[in-house]
Amino acid sequence: MESPNDTSSIADEPVVTVELARTHGLTDNEYDRIVNILGRLPTYAELGVFSVMWSEHCSYKNSLVLLRTLPRRGKGTLADAGAENAGIIDIGGGLAVVFKVESHNHPSAVEPYQGAATGVGGIMRDVFTMGARPIACLDSLRFGPPDSDRTRYLFDGVIRGIADYGNSFGVPTVAGEIYFHPSYTENPLINVMAVGIVRHDRVISAAAKGVGNAVMLVGSSTGRDGIHGATFASAELNEESEKKRPSVQVGDPFAEKLLLEAFLEAIKTGFVVAAQDMGAAGFTSTSSEMAARAKVGIEVNLDLVPVREQGMSAYEILLSESQERMLLVVEAGREQDVENVFGKWDLNAVVVGRVTAEQRLRIHYRGRTEVDIPPSALAAGEGAPVYVREITERKVKESTRSWDEIPEPADYGKTLLALLSLPDIASKRFVYEQYDTMVRTDTVVQTGKGDAAVLRIKGTKKALAVTIDGNARYVNANPRAGAALAVVEAFRNIISTGAEPLGITDCLNFGNPLDTEVYSQFAESIRGIADACTGLGLPVTGGNVSFYNESNGEAIIPSPVIGMVGLVDDMSWIETAPLPSAGDDIFVTGSWYNNLCDNSWVNSLGEKGLPSPVVPGFDGLLRSKNLVLRALKGGLVAACHDISDGGLAVALAEIAINTDLGASVSLRAFPGRLKPHSILFSEPQANFLLLVPPPARSSIEALASSERVPLLHIGTLQPEVLEVSGLLRLPVSLLRRTYLSSLEKLLAHR
Repeated sequence: MESPNDTSSIADEPVVTVELARTHGLTDNEYDRIVNILGRLPTYAELGVFSVMWSEHCSYKNSLVLLRTLPRRGKGTLADAGAENAGIIDIGGGLAVVFKVESHNHPSAVEPYQGAATGVGGIMRDVFTMGARPIACLDSLRFGPPDSDRTRYLFDGVIRGIADYGNSFGVPTVAGEIYFHPSYTENPLINVMAVGIVRHDRVISAAAKGVGNAVMLVGSSTGRDGIHGATFASAELNEESEKKRPSVQVGDPFAEKLLLEAFLEAIKTGFVVAAQDMGAAGFTSTSSEMAARAKVGIEVNLDLVPVREQGMSAYEILLSESQERMLLVVEAGREQDVENVFGKWDLNAVVVGRVTAEQRLRIHYRGRTEVDIPPSALAAGEGAPVYVREITERKVKESTRSWDEIPEPADYGKTLLALLSLPDIASKRFVYEQYDTMVRTDTVVQTGKGDAAVLRIKGTKKALAVTIDGNARYVNANPRAGAALAVVEAFRNIISTGAEPLGITDCLNFGNPLDTEVYSQFAESIRGIADACTGLGLPVTGGNVSFYNESNGEAIIPSPVIGMVGLVDDMSWIETAPLPSAGDDIFVTGSWYNNLCDNSWVNSLGEKGLPSPVVPGFDGLLRSKNLVLRALKGGLVAACHDISDGGLAVALAEIAINTDLGASVSLRAFPGRLKPHSILFSEPQANFLLLVPPPARSSIEALASSERVPLLHIGTLQPEVLEVSGLLRLPVSLLRRTYLSSLEKLLAHR
């Protein structure tokens, strides 16, 4: 480390002008505001601090007003959304689930491997800085057309990055989704979710409480990677983005594994008061946010920071986003105890400052005060700007088109095979086979076999169900309805496993918020999420907003993604549940409605001018939840599968593929005026398929009646062949081969 008296870099610092502030992504008004806060011109380091903390990525300045309209408290929530590093919900027995989703879109667009890998690392730290041990990783990925060379390049790098980091770190990647659309060609979406378990008495806050307590930097050394990553994520991609590779962090999953174990051990000492991950904006965001939360100050000497590169300036140290680092507040006088724990794991643990009573963030380096700012001036929703953008009320002109105007397919069998071949529907098995889905041996439902992943909680009878969902085509057609349906889809996936939904985390991916159309899409999507969460009784525990997902002026289609967790309070019924077998009855639950929207089949036909997607009634969904959960726990159902992408036809095919059984299905039970293609290929958002052993048929019918849920008997399982009302007859072997191989072949084709 260089001498504290070395001031060689000070003379080289530029005078901070409004022109320089613009190059940091700040507006003229924001520059004036900074000067007024400080009562002087900022130093170069302070300019860097303000630029990252007032960036969209850190300040949420264009979204905070709308985010505050979401239901942020609910049954069992232990913290308001955004108050801590991740959401946290009580699951009983002195335990809580901690979960969050984050985006790493821009980094992955310019460096897909490291962008995706550090996305996994960052979200894991968000969870374990709260004292939770991560037990699962999920991902929601969006790419351009799979026959594009750029898509193949991005796809390969992203999948390897997620696999290598997650596998090495030792947390299973258990669920996810992958969609393709031309708007993602240059700007892919890489959303990663982490889930962990913590004891109530070991929850660690992110508030730097305790004047006089030590501020300790732990983990890896600090380098120049990732500098200005937060501001990079707050601007659209263009031809200059390739030059910003230094803004992409470099991850080390083995160092992160050591950091996890060392930190969880340090918590057991009882001397760790607070902690926060050094993610976006690095030391700057961590120190200022921890101080602002506790209404205290922090004073730091950067000369004490372990660095791995010579000649680093204060600006570089403060803005570095080097990975596998955390900032701790440690009880005064107990610093050595904590240092000893990290030393055992061969990690840095250095006291770099103290918590102070005066509410100032003071950073010293080489004998000079580089930063002297009130922490509240940097905090989102406090001193950081908050903007209310113009919203254009979107009047959705509803189409009068009906299924009668959509021609029936000449060959239903070929149509189903074509649907199973679509990139959005075809199996992603060749992707998740690259992930370790069984590490820690808690995965109960094999990846790809259920609508959501299920993980046992060791030492208890409980299990967690986890999923991540979002259909951007629906949102593009109608943002409010489409965003609500993302919540509904996650809700149905959790229910299908027998779990009670607990709450959501969201990742909201949109274009430039200064574009009125984009901002209006965002506002409507927030309303849709609020509608669904209020109607279904679910809190929004936190999440992430990713704006500026554009390339060369073209925005992605609006893409909110919903992560949800659910609880199986006693999983003993899973061990005794019947297995699907030939002769089982097939039922459809819920009021059936034909959803002629931008669904998978009509989209593949290129049909335009279609009606908006329809949001089902929430009361009916709650009744269906009661039916499904009671049926599963009562041993009445051998399998449950929701009907979504591809409609009833694809749902039947997926059941056949997963059970290795065919089915004989009749459409006569459906309302008589419905066309066969509308029944098979519509994508209703409130229905489940239940496989019921014959002895349980009368019981399931009675249960459905008591819950006031419509129930249609449509057929039975049979060996080898799926046949539907004389319209199609396909061997299960052909369905499986088509479903499992289509996307892999398309991506591998050169």
